[in-house]
This record gives sequence, structure tokens and C-alpha cells, in this order.
Amino acid sequence: MSQQETISPSFPDGLVASVAYVRGQRFRDVPLDEIKSHTIADEHLLWIGLRNPDASLLERVLEDLGIQPKAREEMLEVHRRPKVIDFGHCVLVVGITVEVGQGRPSFGETQIVIGDGYLVTVRRGATANHSGLRERLESAPDLLRRGSDYVASELLDLLVDRYVEAAAKLEAVVEGAEQKLMIRGAKDADIRTIYRQRRDLLRVHTVISPLAEICRRLATLEMTNIDPEARPYFSIVADRVKRVDELVSGLRETLAFAFEASLMMAQTQQNDIMRRLAAWAAILAVPTAVAGIYGMNFEFMPGLQTPWGFPLTLAGIGAVCGCLYWRFRKAGWL
Repeated sequence: MSQQETISPSFPDGLVASVAYVRGQRFRDVPLDEIKSHTIADEHLLWIGLRNPDASLLERVLEDLGIQPKAREEMLEVHRRPKVIDFGHCVLVVGITVEVGQGRPSFGETQIVIGDGYLVTVRRGATANHSGLRERLESAPDLLRRGSDYVASELLDLLVDRYVEAAAKLEAVVEGAEQKLMIRGAKDADIRTIYRQRRDLLRVHTVISPLAEICRRLATLEMTNIDPEARPYFSIVADRVKRVDELVSGLRETLAFAFEASLMMAQTQQNDIMRRLAAWAAILAVPTAVAGIYGMNFEFMPGLQTPWGFPLTLAGIGAVCGCLYWRFRKAGWL
């Protein structure tokens, strides 16, 4: 469960945090009107957080930070896939958030701008916030002193933590569906549910898997404002993303195997029923054939003129039917 976000009353809607840090220590909140005039010196960090901002607010904040128009245009767009862009004066990292409610995933967007002495996060459509991470880093000033690139790696690691939470919830959903398939077989509603769940898992895989490559690029390529000492942290995040993505792919395979197993069970059950029906049909064919022959009402039929004819015929029918029943029972058809 995400922590409640505390927003300063002096901040407009959409701006949830604007904090200046000096040598890793929280210095003061920076109001919106002072962002442009705020001086960023060595060992200073300005961390600005926005949540579902309107275009005018986002444009103003980015312009006050000196972010160039091309980067501002990119940040004003809504993204559906992760990406990383090095604009020369800053690096934009886009991650897609995944949250699970009532067994279905919902998707949002988190943009991270890594600049010289500043870090901007923009959240759209995500309910979870960064308050817990901010508090943890503030309690360890030595971590905040490492700069905006290190904080960005922690933000991406937090994003992966939420992937893990979402994957755990989806795993519970898949296990429930698997148990239903194994117990009662695949019904029409179950087939539609499995298809929807596999589609959801495919969408989760689509938004998660590119982030691993993005983190590897941040860990291996020279990019603006990414210190070489911070690159190993992005490599660790990439490995975690890959593991979560493998888990999601495994859940998709589990659903496929469970569905195939339920079909095989249904086919086996159907074959058992068909064998039983065929066995009883063969047994009942004997009295039916005899009754059909004697029912043709010819004058000269075996046993018609003798008192033991009818009991002997019934005994013969019973013997043949009993023999057939014994053989089918021994073969496992009955």
C-alpha cells in the first residue's frame, strides 16, 4: 500500500514536491515562482515531483529549469512504451507503471529527467507515489549526495519493486485459474477468462521488457549527467527487470499448460464416456437382435412350439450379455 503523499499548501495542483538538498541534507522547499531563480551549485540537488500535471504547469517548470524545447515537447506527450533519450543537456527516462486491482493490471507512466543538479519526476495515471523513497534517501544523506543519476537509479529500482508486487498479485490470479481448470475443466467462461488473462500478461511483458535494455544502456553508454560510478546501479536494475519479465512470461506459459491439460482431461473423460456407451450398445444389441428376429412373426421359429423355448431363449440372451459385460469390464470399458 502506498504512503499518503504530503503536498505543501503553497504548491499548485500537480506539483507534489519541490525540494532543494545541500550535501544530501534537506535544505528547503522551493516554491514554483522561485524555481527559475534557484541557484544550483556543487553538491546541490533540486528534486521536483509532479503528478498528473496540466500542460501549462509542466511547460513552466521545464522552461524554468532551462530544459530545451525539444525535450519539453517529448515530456508533454503521453508514452505507452519505455524509452530513454539523451538530449545533451539532460536525459529523459520513461518507465511504464503497472498496478493490479481486482485481478486486472492498469498502466501509468513515470518520466524521469536527469539534469545537472536537478531531477524531475512526472507521474501520470499511477496511484503509488515516491514519498517512501524520498524519506528513505533523506534519512541517508550520503546517498542523496551522489546526485540526480543515483536518485534516478533508485526511482527505477522502486518501479521494479512495484513490478514485483504486481507480478505476485497476477501469480495469485493465475494459480486460482489453474486450480479451477484442474478441478472442473474448461468451461466457456473459463476460456474467455484465460484469454483475457494471457492478454493482460502479454501487455505487462510488453511494457516491462524494454526497461531492461534501457537500464543496460544507462549502465554501459556514456550519457549526459550519468556518472560512471552510478552506472553499476542501473545494471542491477536491469537484472531485476529481466527476472520479473521472466516471471511474467512464466505465468503466461503456466496458463497455456493448464489450458492444454484441461483439454486433455476433457478429451480423456469424453473417451471414457464413449467407451462406456459403445460397451452398453454392444450388450444391448444382443437382446435387440434376438427380439427383432422373433418379432418377424414367421410361423416356423425355433422354440415356438415347445414349453422350454422362451426360457431357453432368455437364458441364451442373458448368457451372451453376461459374457460381453465380463469382457468389457475386464478391458476397463465398464
